[in-house]
Amino acid sequence: MTEFDEKYIQCRSGPLTALGIHILQLNLGYQCNMTCKHCHIEAGPHRTELMSMDVINKALSIVEDYNVGTLDLTGGAPELNPHIRYLISEAGKINRHIIVRTNLTIFFEEGMEDLPEFYSGHEVEIVASLPHYTKDTVDKIRGISAFEKSIKALKQLNSLGYGIHPDKKLLNLVYNPMGAFLPSSQKELEEQYKKELQSAFGIQFNRLYTFANMPIGRFKDFLIRSNNLNKYTDKIKSAFNPDTLEDIMCRRLISIGWDGTLYDCDFNQILGLTVDINCPDHIRDFNYGLLAERRIMTDNHCFACTAGQGST
Repeated sequence: MTEFDEKYIQCRSGPLTALGIHILQLNLGYQCNMTCKHCHIEAGPHRTELMSMDVINKALSIVEDYNVGTLDLTGGAPELNPHIRYLISEAGKINRHIIVRTNLTIFFEEGMEDLPEFYSGHEVEIVASLPHYTKDTVDKIRGISAFEKSIKALKQLNSLGYGIHPDKKLLNLVYNPMGAFLPSSQKELEEQYKKELQSAFGIQFNRLYTFANMPIGRFKDFLIRSNNLNKYTDKIKSAFNPDTLEDIMCRRLISIGWDGTLYDCDFNQILGLTVDINCPDHIRDFNYGLLAERRIMTDNHCFACTAGQGST
């Protein structure tokens, strides 16, 4: 039993379990046009892992057969998977809600220029990473010109109707802290982002999500180099908030790795922590009944999802 399990059982009568499968999250691959310093996947241009058409077609059959309402596409940069347009088009034919997690700068890579229009045509919900609303901070984390490209991309999305209405063409931003500390109030940060981006660039968006950095991947390497790993781990443990447990992300989704392996979340994927041993661990053997009620596999990194306001 992990330390997180013990903490959970102190608050609830039994172990952390799934509450159905409302979202199928597909990691389309670890390849990315960026090498962000806080990336838990350690994605980058050098990575070659990409989800195959066979796995994608199996995922499409699952969302149709079991009436899973949402497909959540992530990476790396999910757009670098050559099958992403096919996946979105086919999911649209069966009226599934589609979320794409994008870094925005991908729109300026060769062959990707049409993506904003493509997303708009399929009413894809966009969840875009933007570490801050200032140039120096974003470029420090993501590289030179990353902020300029991100602002240009957001303006283009606004021109297509994204971020304007509360219930269609949703444009949500994601904030991660830039160091070994937890994010401040999501509500206050959202208000600040909206004020700064509107006044400086005329940009609108729907919601801002704040996430604590996971002590894995490149961020863990940073914590080790700066001698902050134990300090940060203690910080997320001490910030444990039992009110986050009902809506923690893993309880309503299955994360599918680029090779079809099944996980409780994208973070467990990077750690090689597959679903409970009593469930099939590959998409080819998908069993909705078992997976919808499975025990969630945890470790101490899970404290990051329950710290403060949590990751829901």
